[in-house]
Amino acid sequence: MMEEDMENGRSYQERPRTFSTIRSKSSIPLVFRLLMRINPRALIILSLLVFSGVLYVGASTSPIVVFVFCICTLSLFFSLYLTKWVLAKDEGPPEMSEISDAIRDGAEGFFRTQYGTISKMACILAFVILGIYLFRTTTPQQEASGLGRATSAYITVASFLLGALCSGIAGFVGMWVSVRANVRVSSAARRSAREALQIAVRAGGFSAIVVVCMAVFGVAILYSTFYVWLGVDSPGSMKVTDLPLLLVGYGFGASFVALFAQLGGGIYTKAADVGADLVGKVEQGIPEDDPRNPAVIADLVGDNVGDCAARGADLFESIAAEIISAMILGGTMAQRCKIEDPSGFILFPLVVHSFDLVVSSVGILSIRGTRDPGLISPIEDPMSIMQKGYSITIMLAVLTFGVSTRWLLYTEQAPSAWLNFALCGLVGIITAYAFVWISKYYTDYKHEPVRLLALSSSTGHGTNIIAGVSLGMESTALPVLVISVAIISAYWLGQTSGLVDESGNPTGGLFGTAVATMGMLSTAGYVLTMDMFGPIADNAGGIVEMSQQPESVREITDVLDAVGNTTKATTKGFAIGSAALASFLLFSAYMDEVASFAQIPFKEVDIAVPEIFVGGLLGSMLIFLFSAWACSAVGKTAQEVVNEVRRQFIERPGIMDYKEKPDYGRCVAIVASASLREMIRPGALAIISPMAVGVIFRILGHSTGQPLLGAKVVASLLMFATVAGILMALFLNTAGGAWDNAKKYIETGALGGKGSESHKAAVTGDT
Repeated sequence: MMEEDMENGRSYQERPRTFSTIRSKSSIPLVFRLLMRINPRALIILSLLVFSGVLYVGASTSPIVVFVFCICTLSLFFSLYLTKWVLAKDEGPPEMSEISDAIRDGAEGFFRTQYGTISKMACILAFVILGIYLFRTTTPQQEASGLGRATSAYITVASFLLGALCSGIAGFVGMWVSVRANVRVSSAARRSAREALQIAVRAGGFSAIVVVCMAVFGVAILYSTFYVWLGVDSPGSMKVTDLPLLLVGYGFGASFVALFAQLGGGIYTKAADVGADLVGKVEQGIPEDDPRNPAVIADLVGDNVGDCAARGADLFESIAAEIISAMILGGTMAQRCKIEDPSGFILFPLVVHSFDLVVSSVGILSIRGTRDPGLISPIEDPMSIMQKGYSITIMLAVLTFGVSTRWLLYTEQAPSAWLNFALCGLVGIITAYAFVWISKYYTDYKHEPVRLLALSSSTGHGTNIIAGVSLGMESTALPVLVISVAIISAYWLGQTSGLVDESGNPTGGLFGTAVATMGMLSTAGYVLTMDMFGPIADNAGGIVEMSQQPESVREITDVLDAVGNTTKATTKGFAIGSAALASFLLFSAYMDEVASFAQIPFKEVDIAVPEIFVGGLLGSMLIFLFSAWACSAVGKTAQEVVNEVRRQFIERPGIMDYKEKPDYGRCVAIVASASLREMIRPGALAIISPMAVGVIFRILGHSTGQPLLGAKVVASLLMFATVAGILMALFLNTAGGAWDNAKKYIETGALGGKGSESHKAAVTGDT
């Protein structure tokens, strides 16, 4: 067959080739399928009615909420503009479209199955939460407001389910655009590096804007709905300062979905990547994303389900949870300080993220294409272009943050407090920039750490692994120092803001830390855009390789892919940093909540008490056990992929000569089923462990006359687990990004280039 094709002047890529359809039925969620069936005019009228209702509820709550709703609505229209702009680009030749369709089918099929499993678990957990809230004691605040157990239980469960639903939609949106933008980036790379960059950034920007917008919209709608429904601040009803406590279910629902989305997607993408690289690159010596590799489609699908869908759900959860925690602290502080109108302190996080949508949109639009592709060099550095956009976003964020603090945090009791809180926000913005810079330094092959890691590959696989582990451990130092300075600085600025309680004690310290967290997240939209850019660029490179485009096109996508590895690492570092900053707030919120239920002061956790110290040990151990189970899941699944790829190469020897076609669907099925199976155990560990430890030590505490022992042990477990988890996350994130880019650096021609022994060692490190 091949000889006949050569005689007729036809190459492999010119043959009509079909990639088997992997999905068996529509993967679009039911909500979207129903909306698509509605007449467009009717849909517009329905949307206007819904928006009018939302606006009415917001107007009944506060003018600040109306401002938030308007900004979110405009941002949704902006995201629609980005979608239309990206989808208007051409998909390139038919062979590119066929590959993209196969990736899309695999990604959407897995998403449907994965989120079907997660939704069932969420429903079960919702009944558990309902039972717990129906039988637990009520707080004095609930009794004073007349909010009974049943009402509190139903509100929490409804918030939980809404948070889970919105998190799932955020993940779907992130994946939906990525599987359609990848082929358009591939096609644009045939013309211009800048055009390919612009398409990838705008596609990522669509996902980012929708994720941030949904997080803000969801919290604002819940807040205003409860405000109107419960008649907040009317005589005999709940005070507005206690209202944010009803929103905690929303954050928990988002966290629950994000946990399993990250687990399932992460196991999928890494197992497919390991299987494809070890057999394809190391054993067979074929290029990355070569169409002869049976696992290549599974690898490209993994980029979407692991880095787009899962990351969208993860960032949604981070933003929603940190908004709610800051609202709770703002309300608590306003109540202690007897501030006449506390709504500004409560709604401040929503306004910050509304401005985040505006400044991030400007940053996305600042990355422009060119009218003359010939003026753009294929080796133009995409990272420097995106950093310019980030710099613009940060400058605007500083200005809008100052406006927000003066507008909402000014009070006659402490006229200069808003300035202190503005400085807290500046601390958070500087912290975000520092985290992005540190992650870039340790993962970009233009800097020394990655080049030294690549150099270690020249002496073998073992030295590469040792150097990568060393780099990952070293990379934890600077971020921890930055976070430490940020927490102390923000707390001190808050304490010296002039806000005091009835006894004259300063009370702004914790809220200052919350404001710093909001400052760090004030550019979350643009940072998430950079994150989504990574898998889109990676997929584009795979499509270019599989469709066997000219080397000049692959050079462009290789540069974009390497930058994408760096942006993914910086975004993960950013998320870890914001979580570390916010964890301090969550500990305080936890202790306040326990104290209000038990009506016993709970101000500190003494690790000199043996039981509490044991709780800390258990928390640290959980991080290592969780990581071990996750790595084991990847290893087991990767072994199945390796065996399948080897089998196909043995049983179908014509694959290497392009005479036979690999069975891509088989590898996709293996990693899909295995990742869904393997995500349950580590996910259950994270959810069940704190509850089990709390129950055991509560029983022990009652028998020994220590009523708060269970709560204190759980606090110790959470604190130690968070500290160990932050360090483990920094280590794994940076080491992984550095290993990947060390491989990319060698593939540029350094140290022997592709196929060399150094390259094989670097591939081992990358896996």
